Amino acid sequence: MLFLALGVALLLAKYLELGPFAAWDWWVVLSPFGLAVAWWAWADWSGYTKKKAVEKENAKKQARIDKSREALGMNTRRKR
Repeated sequence: MLFLALGVALLLAKYLELGPFAAWDWWVVLSPFGLAVAWWAWADWSGYTKKKAVEKENAKKQARIDKSREALGMNTRRKR
């Protein structure tokens, strides 16, 4: 997402001819979009995306369990 935001910012700066960006080559301005595609391809290939999705699901599941236990008056930790 960072690469996309950077790409859009550079694209607007080049199009509006702001500051030194007007003199930059188009391939430099458009390179963050290529990096974003490469990042997404690597993330899907390596399993990074799936790992983050599973972690998010597990966190939601644990939060529901903790909320249910708290509502029932069952503390997850006992005082000693």
